[in-house]
Amino acid sequence: MPKRILQGTVVSDKNDKTVVVRVERRFAHPLLQKTVRRSKKYKAHDEQNSVKTGDVVSIEECAPISKDKRWRVVQVHQQEPGRSAIVNERPPGIILRA
Repeated sequence: MPKRILQGTVVSDKNDKTVVVRVERRFAHPLLQKTVRRSKKYKAHDEQNSVKTGDVVSIEECAPISKDKRWRVVQVHQQEPGRSAIVNERPPGIILRA
């Protein structure tokens, strides 16, 4: 049986060698025929820890790696633009008083 390949956005990279990827699917509602969006999160293996939050990646089904991981990152399609080293920067205009 062929391996499934899905494309999604990385929503978390806090774990070591693991990323959480949100895969969105769209389908027509059976009664209303309106386009409905549904998403599911998959834990995927990232050996080099090179993928960051916001990147668009392809993941491939594989043999179980751990309790929750059954997918691995195959390709990074698009990196998050303007990725900065400053993580917790305040938005402009907010003044903190001591």
